[in-house]
Amino acid sequence: MLHLTYLPHLVVCGQGDTAVAQSIFDEPQFQTEAAAFAYVEAHLWPDGAYCPHCGECDRIKRMAGKTTRLGLHKCYACKGQFTVRQGSIFESSHLPLHLWLQVIHLFCASKKGISTRQIQRMLRCSMKTAWFLGHRIREAMREGDLAPFGGGGGVVEADETFYGRDPDGGDIRAGFGHKMKVLSLVDRNSGRARSFVIDRVSQSEVAPILDANISREAVLMTDESHIYREFGWNFSDHRSVNHGRGEYVSRQDKTITTNTVEGFFSVFKRGMIGVYQHCDKSHLHRYAAEFDFRYSYRIELGVDDVARASKLLVAAKGKRLTYETASRQG
Repeated sequence: MLHLTYLPHLVVCGQGDTAVAQSIFDEPQFQTEAAAFAYVEAHLWPDGAYCPHCGECDRIKRMAGKTTRLGLHKCYACKGQFTVRQGSIFESSHLPLHLWLQVIHLFCASKKGISTRQIQRMLRCSMKTAWFLGHRIREAMREGDLAPFGGGGGVVEADETFYGRDPDGGDIRAGFGHKMKVLSLVDRNSGRARSFVIDRVSQSEVAPILDANISREAVLMTDESHIYREFGWNFSDHRSVNHGRGEYVSRQDKTITTNTVEGFFSVFKRGMIGVYQHCDKSHLHRYAAEFDFRYSYRIELGVDDVARASKLLVAAKGKRLTYETASRQG
């Protein structure tokens, strides 16, 4: 009997005891530049090519000369020339587009991330190239969706985690004051996460973030921290568990817990400590966006590795990060 089983990165087809494994990287877009350009154009130009210089859509022609570089188009309105790379994370990159697509897929398929050194070894490129490549992909993962969580009375969990060393946190001491701080929100209904790097765990910093990102109809779910008690009344309800007393799920109501956001933090911390190991505070917002993206579009929500990578590719449009900007931030 013929059967088909899906595994990450592999499609296993077999008949009886005979099995043939096929790598996802055997797909044409990962192998040749022509296929890669066609694949990216289909995602970034679903309605056809348009000029990034003047916005013209009709008077566009693909250049086909023998010495013309691959994917070049010409606009006969403004006489400008361009490829699909322009106006995206691929702009001004000398890395072949099919290698870009390979790394994008690895970023989307690796639950805890993929390190700069790993990319460097796989592409046999400089560390500078691998580092910048990773940050441009993370920039595409940053979503501009400002729709508030918890619409219709849904539950939104909020909590903070601490990582590394905050350069502005002073001397190492008991507690978490000397560490970098990340506030994360998880919408139970949609399954999505949204994270923010904050300087201090205080009402003055946390309240504006919650006000801007959580619907007034939502039920806010937190731990016993006093910073949430001060403004929990802004939402339809505020419920909490007392971690200090060893309570992680309410004995009276099993829905009162912050275990969902804690689960998100477990993956985030394992990735940051086990894979990336070190991150400067000026780049932490992009790493947080990376984990938000993979969590918000995970297999449990019906998004597999290929669909996740396609979603990132569409998001690459209009995202531009120069090396000077990235290195200056670091």
